[in-house]
Amino acid sequence: MSNDTNNNPSLKESATFDRATMAEIRRAANTGIYDIRGFGAKRKVPHFDDLLFLGASMSRYPLEGYRETCNTSVILGDRFAKKPIKLDIPVTIAGMSFGALSANAKEALGRGASIVGTSTTTGDGGMTPEERGQSSKLVYQYLPSRYGMNPDDLRKADAIEVVLGQGAKPGGGGMLLGQKITDRVAQMRNLPKGIDQRSACRHPDWTGPDDLAIKIQELREITDWEVPIYIKVGATRTYYDVKLAVKAGADVIVVDGMQGGTAATQDVFIEHVGIPTMAAIPQAVQALQEMGMHRKVQLIVSGGIRNGADVAKCMALGADAVAIGTAALVALGCNDPKWDEDYKAIGSAAGFYDDYQEGKDPAGISTQDPELMKRLDPVEAGRRLANYLRVLTLEAQTLARACGKNDLRNLEPEDLVALTVESAAMARVPLAGTNWIPGQRF
Repeated sequence: MSNDTNNNPSLKESATFDRATMAEIRRAANTGIYDIRGFGAKRKVPHFDDLLFLGASMSRYPLEGYRETCNTSVILGDRFAKKPIKLDIPVTIAGMSFGALSANAKEALGRGASIVGTSTTTGDGGMTPEERGQSSKLVYQYLPSRYGMNPDDLRKADAIEVVLGQGAKPGGGGMLLGQKITDRVAQMRNLPKGIDQRSACRHPDWTGPDDLAIKIQELREITDWEVPIYIKVGATRTYYDVKLAVKAGADVIVVDGMQGGTAATQDVFIEHVGIPTMAAIPQAVQALQEMGMHRKVQLIVSGGIRNGADVAKCMALGADAVAIGTAALVALGCNDPKWDEDYKAIGSAAGFYDDYQEGKDPAGISTQDPELMKRLDPVEAGRRLANYLRVLTLEAQTLARACGKNDLRNLEPEDLVALTVESAAMARVPLAGTNWIPGQRF
C-alpha cells in the first residue's frame, strides 16, 4: 500500500484521533509527564475577526481622517487614587515577568511604551531597575506567589495590579523552570538557583472578596492612597468576578481572555480552561453597568489582541483600554524569521516557537542565557514596539472616524455586527444583515 495519502482515497484521517492527537498520546506514553509550553491557545475559537464595523454612509456621518481629531487618551484609576494614570493611547503592555523574559526584553518593553505615552507592567518576580528606569508609567503586579515582592519597589510604581488569575491558566499558578532561574532571578525571588519554581494559584493571606477588600485597603495605606489599584482576573465567571472586584474597591478591572499568552504552563490548561476574550467583555460591561460603575471603574481587556481592529472592537464592546503581551513580544522580535536556522537547531521553526520554558530563545527574549540575551538590543527593540503601538492606534482611529466617532471610547456595540451565530451570541451584537441577537428576546 502506498504511503502517499494524497494518492490513496481509501485512507481517511480521524477527526477525533488526528495525527497531532495521536502524537501527543505517544509523547505522554513515552514520557509519563504532561506537556508544558508557552504562548497561548492554538485552537480556533470565536474571535474579533468574526465582528465587522458598520461604517458611516447616509444614516451616519463619518469624520475626515486628516482634518478631524479622534481622541485616544484614557485616564485609569480615578475612582479613589490621588494620582490616576493618564495614557496617551488605550493600548498598554500586559504583565510579563523578569525570569520568564530577559532583562533586555523588560527594558525594551519599558522603552517602547514610554515613547508613545502608555504603561507597562512588571510580573511574577518583581521589578528590575532597567524596567523602572525606562518606564514612564509602570504598574506593579501583586501576585499569589509573592516572588520578588518588595514593598520599596511597590511604592515606586504608578499603579498596583492585584492578580487573581490569568487568561491562559485561570485557577492555576505559573511556572518557571530551573534552567531560567539564574543567580539574579533566584536572588530576586528568594529561591534556590536552578530549581523549578511553581507559583501559587491563590493568594496566601485571603480566601474571598471580603478579605480582598481588606488587602486593597492595606495596599492603599502603603501607598498613601496615591496610586490606582487594579484587579486582574482570568476570563471565566466574568460577570460575578467583576461585581466582586468592584465591591472590594478596585479602581480598574483587567479581564484576560483565554487567548492570552503565558511563559509556561500545562498545554491542557491553555487549551481547555477559560472563555474567549470576546465573550468575556459583554459580561464584564453588564456587571459594571448594573452597578452604575461603567466608565467609573475602568475596564482593560487582554487576550489575543493583534491589530487596531481588535483594539477598536474591544472598545466598541465597552472596554476603556486593552493590554497586549504576545503581540508585544512579536514586535520585539520573537519568532523572527532571521533566527529561523537557530529555531530549527532546537527542533522548532520561526513562527512556531513556543518553548519559552526552555530558556533557549534564539531571539534573546524568553531566556536568561547571557549570550542569547545580547542578541536583543533594547533600544532598537523598544523602537520597534513603539512603531507597532502607533500603528495599532492609527488603525483604531481610522475605524472610529469611519463610524463617525471623535473619541475611541465613543465606539459602541451599535457600531458592530457579527458574521456567525456564535460570535453574535457571545458579543451580543446582531448577526449581519439582521436585527437578531441570539439569546435575546425582542
